[in-house]
Amino acid sequence: MNETESITGELATIHLPGLDSVFEEQAALLNHAVQVIGMGKYQWALFVLAGYGWMCDQLWQTTVSDALAQVAVEFQPQHSAFLSLALIAGLVCGAGFWGLGSDLIGRRLAFNLTLFIAGVFGLAAGAAPNFVACAMLCSFIGFGVGGNLPVDSAIFLEFLPATHQYLLVILSVWWALGQIIPAGAAWGFLPNFSCASTTPAGQCHKADNMGWRYLMYTMGALTLVLWAGRFLFFRLHESPKYLVGQGRYVEAIEVLDAVAKYNGTSQPITVAMLEKIELDHAERHGKSHEVAPVDRKAAIKRSLRAFKPGGFPHVRALFSTFKLAYSFTLILLIWGMIGLASPLYSNFLPEYLAAHGAKTGDGSINITYRNNFIIIVCSLPGTLLGGWLIGIKYVGRRGTLGASLIITSIFLFAFTTAKTSAENLAFNCVSTFVQYIMWGALYCYTPEVIPSLHRGTGTGLASAFNRVCGLMAPIIATYVGYSDVPIFVSASLYLVAGLLSFCLPFETMGKAAI
Repeated sequence: MNETESITGELATIHLPGLDSVFEEQAALLNHAVQVIGMGKYQWALFVLAGYGWMCDQLWQTTVSDALAQVAVEFQPQHSAFLSLALIAGLVCGAGFWGLGSDLIGRRLAFNLTLFIAGVFGLAAGAAPNFVACAMLCSFIGFGVGGNLPVDSAIFLEFLPATHQYLLVILSVWWALGQIIPAGAAWGFLPNFSCASTTPAGQCHKADNMGWRYLMYTMGALTLVLWAGRFLFFRLHESPKYLVGQGRYVEAIEVLDAVAKYNGTSQPITVAMLEKIELDHAERHGKSHEVAPVDRKAAIKRSLRAFKPGGFPHVRALFSTFKLAYSFTLILLIWGMIGLASPLYSNFLPEYLAAHGAKTGDGSINITYRNNFIIIVCSLPGTLLGGWLIGIKYVGRRGTLGASLIITSIFLFAFTTAKTSAENLAFNCVSTFVQYIMWGALYCYTPEVIPSLHRGTGTGLASAFNRVCGLMAPIIATYVGYSDVPIFVSASLYLVAGLLSFCLPFETMGKAAI
């Protein structure tokens, strides 16, 4: 089946091959209702609250990256990069668990729990008595925040009018803030409350090296405050598309009515309209639709039966036709390549800057974290530019993604030629700016091109594969060192991922996501 368009009123909806035709019609009706409700208070509140989740995903990666060197000075582990390895392992498990779970039992549970888990274990990590304990606690932090990208993007997208889906790119501004906040805190804490990197083994005592602990405590407390904002002061409604996919039509309409009331408007569809689509299908095909309306308890029981041997229908559905399989395989490859390339560049950037700054006589810990902070601030304008580029005719999501990946590659190759601290800083600022155009396009395109019935699973798998590939970054850094080699590998991966982006079969610009 070729990609076509259907119109509900004047609203174009992307069609994906192999999708349940009944749900496809119902989803188009839901898109129309959300478009009529409009971009109101509820959606803007979600922009902020879902943004908290995206922010914490990057916040903890940056926190662990910035703390890594001083954790190593204090505990003297054989392989200090394994602290990042533990965090990434937790992110892998979290992305898979919460992503699949959001399709099985709904989006709300993950939305309400992930930040709480990360905040509690983040505070505990600041009090870790040894390297092993610190690494274990970081893995639990990763498990908590690992679900935020797949789940929060699905929630936000499914309440967005099609005319405002570009905000999925702008949502990446929160990811940028998730780097800026801990980078600024690290610049304040670490130069002033840390042992020198030349301190002999066993001579760096806890009382003299509290900087990284203060950083962990601060980020843990901030994460719990953000969780409270999501859990205590806002009522998240379950996704209408998730509910319709479960056959819970009454609940889906109740959610649309509640959101419309919150926004001070109304919505046009009824339970009867959803049921009519199903009845029309039964008349055309002489049999009832396989997903009959059920209540919440029965729907969850049915979903959990997917865990039986040979189950996982949400995974199988992503490969149900050649075109869907081709599309999702390319998405996985792109996410995987970026998953290795990004941490090779960013997670060990403070150590790389320190090593290269030292060669030019400018390698103090204060200069290292100052430069790291400046580089990260450059991500904000990149995110905003990406939100504009994805809506330009003949550019769109695929063009923005592919071009930004290739340009990132070019600047990373150029970065390895830098001879001075100022050149290091300049090349890193530009490459970070372009990378955030790429991140925004990637995070927008991926959930848009995966149907909502399987959106949590698909985005969760992509995110998990991204992290699995990222597991190799600490190993490469450990055995190659903070030399130019990881940067060359990172740049090459960005280049190949950029070329693959132009091979993606669907363009989602101007179409409502199913």
